[in-house]
Amino acid sequence: MQTHLYLLLLAAGISAAPQLSSVAELLTLLQQMWESTTKDIQNLRIETPDNIDDVNCVSTIFEGTEQLKTNPAMKKYSVFFQKFERLKQSLAPSLAKEGNCETERKKATIFIEKLMTFIRKAPKNARA
Repeated sequence: MQTHLYLLLLAAGISAAPQLSSVAELLTLLQQMWESTTKDIQNLRIETPDNIDDVNCVSTIFEGTEQLKTNPAMKKYSVFFQKFERLKQSLAPSLAKEGNCETERKKATIFIEKLMTFIRKAPKNARA
């Protein structure tokens, strides 16, 4: 019985490892992107959720990420956008239930900071 439980926990840990690794990669790339935006695109304003934990704001986050993606200064971060697309697909079912989201146009750096928080929390929310 104890061996069975151990194997079950080991399998759960192994299956979670790629997702955690992917989140770590996304966060590393986002940190680099944040540093770049402080220099390269200071004037870009993106619709940013007031409350990143609001489930009604998921599509707003995705729209803001698309706005970043289309900015010429962000072309060098195409790997981030490809990896983020996978996360987006895993959260897509929750988009159908969205309501109103309180937002404000803010600097790209602030949007990226909120995006980092969202990505840190997203794997936990996807499991729930």
